[in-house]
Amino acid sequence: MDPVVLFFLLGLIARLAKSDLRLPEALYDALAIYLLLAIGLKGGVQLAQQPVATVLPQAMAAIALGAAIPLLAFPVLRKAGRFSRPDAASIAAHYGSVSVVTFAVGTSFLAARDIAAESYMPLIVALMEAPGIVVGIVLARAGGGQRMAWGALAHEVLFGKSVLLLLGGLAIGAVIGPAGAAPIAPLFTDLFKGVLALFLLEMGLVAGSRLDDLKRAGAFLLGFGIGAPLLLGLLGALVGHWVGLSTGGTALLATLAASASYIAAPTAMRIAVPAASPALSIGVSLGVTFPFNIFVGIPVYLQYARWIGGSP
Repeated sequence: MDPVVLFFLLGLIARLAKSDLRLPEALYDALAIYLLLAIGLKGGVQLAQQPVATVLPQAMAAIALGAAIPLLAFPVLRKAGRFSRPDAASIAAHYGSVSVVTFAVGTSFLAARDIAAESYMPLIVALMEAPGIVVGIVLARAGGGQRMAWGALAHEVLFGKSVLLLLGGLAIGAVIGPAGAAPIAPLFTDLFKGVLALFLLEMGLVAGSRLDDLKRAGAFLLGFGIGAPLLLGLLGALVGHWVGLSTGGTALLATLAASASYIAAPTAMRIAVPAASPALSIGVSLGVTFPFNIFVGIPVYLQYARWIGGSP
């Protein structure tokens, strides 16, 4: 097992054992800022070495994929799960958006196996943050006849911490290029995996605290938190292969499609759909899907990419 996964497991066990282990909130915020900037910078440096036009088909496909996922998840949650319209739309929006930390673990997983991926994948992460959230809000409000302050919502989604730092890191990396990034590489490249391990320790603690929410939600949501990533990961792998991504890039797109947001989506849905229960959406995305992807899903999505691409 990758060391970062073991750090997550340590945090999960500590929470279940009711340990007093905690990371200071300020440190958690600092680690999140570091990871988002580091991912963006790495992609931007690589993006500086290739024409932007080559990324356009993959970027458009990723946006379409992010928008389509809530449309697929919503009717399942509404009819089979019997959730209210706001709750079904909120959960669907969480799965339409993406988890940057899951992407970081997937990148680390591929790097440990010397599997290359397209350098612009961090751009894909940023582009997939918002479309699913917007579609989820439309689904929530389509039957309610309520008006929405779209300007405030757009500002929250596009200029929220996660998207701003990712896109900002990409822009900085694209401007400075490899030569300009060399002086800061010891911080943003060499220390990346160690910082990711600390962040996953905190994620394990948080995930363990959400298990009670899932007990109240019932078996359906638990099954959805495991089944949806497997199906959505396969869809992501098919899209990745269709737009010509490498095996590594296809595996990462599958990982993004299978992931669920627990940073950008909860913030946006709290503003736009206050009737939805955060315990349900955050509970399943962080309490079930995130650990499932970390322990089981990412190797499965790599295998999807290999099967679809004809590799053993």
